Order: sequence, then structure tokens, then C-alpha cells
Amino acid sequence: MREGIHPEYFQAKVVCNCGNEFVTGSVKPELHVEICSKCHPFYTGQQKLTNARGRIDKFNRKYGVNA
Repeated sequence: MREGIHPEYFQAKVVCNCGNEFVTGSVKPELHVEICSKCHPFYTGQQKLTNARGRIDKFNRKYGVNA
């Protein structure tokens, strides 16, 4: 590797808005994020599941499609 062209690499502390903290590698010593795996709805199981079948039925009724 060439000398002097690569950024310094840190063991970065990541801080989420929910208060969760963890360590990762980065070129910045500290990172602040808005959402993490502890508070993201997909990972916590609190996501709102949309009723796809209901939307399909509504479309079919609206346009007179007999499936």
C-alpha cells in the first residue's frame, strides 16, 4: 500500500437516538444514527403489515376484473 493516502481507521462508537451504543470500524471515531436494530420496526417486530390481499380485491372490484 502507498503511504499517506489512506484514511485513519478507528474503532468507532455508534450512538443511536434510542440510547443504544455499539462499536464498529469506521474512518470517524464516533457516529450518531437516528435508528438502529434495537429500535427499527422491522427488527423489533412492530412493523405495520399491510393487507395486500385486500388491496388486490379492491383493485379488482374497482376495475371489474374477475380473477
